[in-house]
Amino acid sequence: TDHNTIEGALRLRELADGFRVIVGEEISSRDGEIIGLFLEHPVPRDLSGEETVARIRDQGGLVTVPHPFSVNRRYHLRRPVLDRLRDRIDAIEVFNAREAFGHENRSAAAYAREHAILGAAGSDAHRAAEIGNAFVELPDFAGRDDFLSALAQGVVHGRLSGTAVHFFTRYDRFRKWLGRKSSTASR
Repeated sequence: TDHNTIEGALRLRELADGFRVIVGEEISSRDGEIIGLFLEHPVPRDLSGEETVARIRDQGGLVTVPHPFSVNRRYHLRRPVLDRLRDRIDAIEVFNAREAFGHENRSAAAYAREHAILGAAGSDAHRAAEIGNAFVELPDFAGRDDFLSALAQGVVHGRLSGTAVHFFTRYDRFRKWLGRKSSTASR
């Protein structure tokens, strides 16, 4: 999923020949990031967590919560919001490859088990080398509802990307910022 857009996923779905594409978006709600899967329309950013979930549901999408117990991210759902939304969450990311410490993933897995919420996994890749560091191996499925059944049978695989990836992300953001500054200055 991309942050706050589904354009790339829609384009990939158009181009995909025999390759299944689930259109999704990592939405920056006011309460933290929420992932919508099986979307047809983008969900606007900066809505409340409740409104974000409602917009995902209105289009038949699934609600997934990424990195809920992260200590190195500002934009994750905090525990009170997670608890408030719990009955409307289809899956929780129980393994995120970009977590700095393993206990964050263990806490997410324990929460999912305790509340009978399906587990998901994400590489959270910001660079090509990170793709595939976390995934769920699951049986074939035919659509949204079948996906949930398959996810319930899925096996989570993952390895942490390491702490250096966060340095590279900051470096990439800085380079992007510099590029914007230099293009503004040249006008």
